[in-house]
Amino acid sequence: MKNSTIIKQLVWLTIFAIAMGFLEATVVVYLRDLYYPNGFDFPLVMNTNPHFIVMEWCREASTIIMLVAIGVLASKDLLRRFSYFLYSFAIWDISYYVWLKVVLGWPTSFLTWDLLFLIPVPWIGPVLAPIICSLTMIALCFSIIYLQKKELLKKINLYECILMISGAFLIFISFIWDYSKIVIQGGFLKGFFHLGSNPEFQQIISHYIPVHYNWGLFIVGEVLILCTFVLFYRKKPANKENNK
Repeated sequence: MKNSTIIKQLVWLTIFAIAMGFLEATVVVYLRDLYYPNGFDFPLVMNTNPHFIVMEWCREASTIIMLVAIGVLASKDLLRRFSYFLYSFAIWDISYYVWLKVVLGWPTSFLTWDLLFLIPVPWIGPVLAPIICSLTMIALCFSIIYLQKKELLKKINLYECILMISGAFLIFISFIWDYSKIVIQGGFLKGFFHLGSNPEFQQIISHYIPVHYNWGLFIVGEVLILCTFVLFYRKKPANKENNK
């Protein structure tokens, strides 16, 4: 694929992701005006209407579907589609915070706590954490594109998949760590899909303020993902391998 074609694809992906970030930020501005008129902060305000929770889950799932779809449409190559999904996700996430900063003057710092996601339980963490994830995804995207151009990367092998998935899983656990402990220790697993209508759970959440993020898990997850970069760049051209 020509460099000009790749650049054109990335430009349009960037435009799409920035616009999508603005749309997401707009929704959050409206929600914060309704539930946090004095500014967003913990503890979380729980909406007891189960339909609202389901709608929020569907809205968040829809954003992922949109990002996957734009990656699929941008290329016919499976690995390139994956890299474009990562790139779009990262630009969307970063632009989301940029738009919130422009509109609301929030976050006040990179260490400001945020509600990141709701599926299956609330994901929380300092803003810096998802920003680092986004920068890693951008770097991974450009690495894949570069190595494909050099014919050094045809596919991601099993070991690289294991490293990448393990790293992503640890980062995911770091985001849901606190709320998962609340669900498990509170014995709410039996009524997991009705947490929003559980008075005891609502009471706990209405007083919970996060103070410690599990940076240890996050860093280990990032290191595992970065190890895939090392494996990628240690690959040899297919013709050299065949000549041995």
